[in-house]
Amino acid sequence: MATTKKTSSSSTTKKTSTSGSGSNGSGARTSAPRASARKKMSGMAVAREAAQQLLELTGREAEGVTGLERTEDGWKVEVEVVEVRRIPDTTDVLAIYEIEADEEGNVEGYRRLRRYSRGTGGDS
Repeated sequence: MATTKKTSSSSTTKKTSTSGSGSNGSGARTSAPRASARKKMSGMAVAREAAQQLLELTGREAEGVTGLERTEDGWKVEVEVVEVRRIPDTTDVLAIYEIEADEEGNVEGYRRLRRYSRGTGGDS
């Protein structure tokens, strides 16, 4: 039950709670501490993190991100890497890897989709 108190020096009305629950003694309500929600990463940040983790897993550095898609559980990222360096570099062997990442950009799985020579374009 709440009571209303009016002070004579001002026209401010102050409400105080007479029940013990939900009050910290000063009239302000308190609530149980909430778990802090993690901020979702942007697609760009997820792609960057996924490419970095692919480097750590395979030892192959990303040439670039070729695809990025949001899924129900996180993200799907496609990354192009150099698998074999050759001279001239137009004959390098490239590969496209598909990476499944969670909301925080952590790699949950990856697989190589295809390999091709740089000079062929790889769109076949």
